[in-house]
Amino acid sequence: MNKAELVATIAEKLGCSKSGAATALEAVLETIEESLADGQDVTLAGFGVFKAVSKAARAGRNPGTGESIAIPATTIPKFVASKRLKEAVAKKG
Repeated sequence: MNKAELVATIAEKLGCSKSGAATALEAVLETIEESLADGQDVTLAGFGVFKAVSKAARAGRNPGTGESIAIPATTIPKFVASKRLKEAVAKKG
């Protein structure tokens, strides 16, 4: 499912316009993004947790040349699914 399909499904379930659903979805995504950028976790009970995770600097290797390279420390977004979500996906699969 892509973003347009998600917006259409939300609009259908809520009985609102696609533009209203798109605005709501954008607001949710922006809020999650801003919270993660501020170092806050976003917990959605029954769905999962969005976290900002720090990764330490490490050594890597260029697969083309075999040359060793330094990979700098960074912060990445991570999603941890709830037990309920995992069970729902496993039931369908």
